[in-house]
Amino acid sequence: MKATGVVRRIDDLGRIVIPKEIRKTLRIREGDPLEIFTDKEGEIILKKYSPIGELSEFATQYTEALAKSTGHIACISDKDTIIAVSGAPKKEYLEKSISTELEKLMEDKMVWSAKTKEEKHMPVLLTDPNETNYSSQVIYPIIAEGDTIGSVMLLSKEPTTKMNDVELKVVQSAAHFLGKQMEE
Repeated sequence: MKATGVVRRIDDLGRIVIPKEIRKTLRIREGDPLEIFTDKEGEIILKKYSPIGELSEFATQYTEALAKSTGHIACISDKDTIIAVSGAPKKEYLEKSISTELEKLMEDKMVWSAKTKEEKHMPVLLTDPNETNYSSQVIYPIIAEGDTIGSVMLLSKEPTTKMNDVELKVVQSAAHFLGKQMEE
C-alpha cells in the first residue's frame, strides 16, 4: 500500500475527508459511491464502487456475443475503466482507464457515432497511442435509475468498415438491457 503522508482526523459524526489530491488521482468525484472493507491487520480499505462491475462476468459474455454477431470490437465500460472486451486483445483494453472525453460523453448521456473513417472519432482509452486507428465506432451510455453507470461500444480498426444504424440499434439495445439489469 502506498503511503501518502497525509493524516486526517475523524470528526464527531464519524466522517473523514479524503484529500483533494487523492480524489483527483483516483478520479473520485462528489457523490461517487465507495465500498468499505477491513483486513486482518485492522486496516480500512476504501474502493470505488462500480455498479456495473457487479455484472462483469455477464458483461464479458455479452461482449463476446456482440463481437461474434457484428464482427467488431465490443467493449463495456463503467464510469472509469473498460470492464469487458471481445474481438480485440484483452491486454489492450481490459481494466484500462477510459478517456476524459468518453467520461464527459457518458456524463452528458450522449450517444456517439462515427460511422466512417472520415468522421471525428472519440478517444476511448486515457493513454492509447492508436486512437486514430478506428475506422468507425458507436458508443451508447448505460443508464440505470437516471444515472449513467457506463457505456457499450462497438469499435472497428478495419479501414473499409462502415457502421450503420444496425450497429447503433445493437449498442442501444445492449445499453438499455444492462441498465435494466442494474435496476432490478
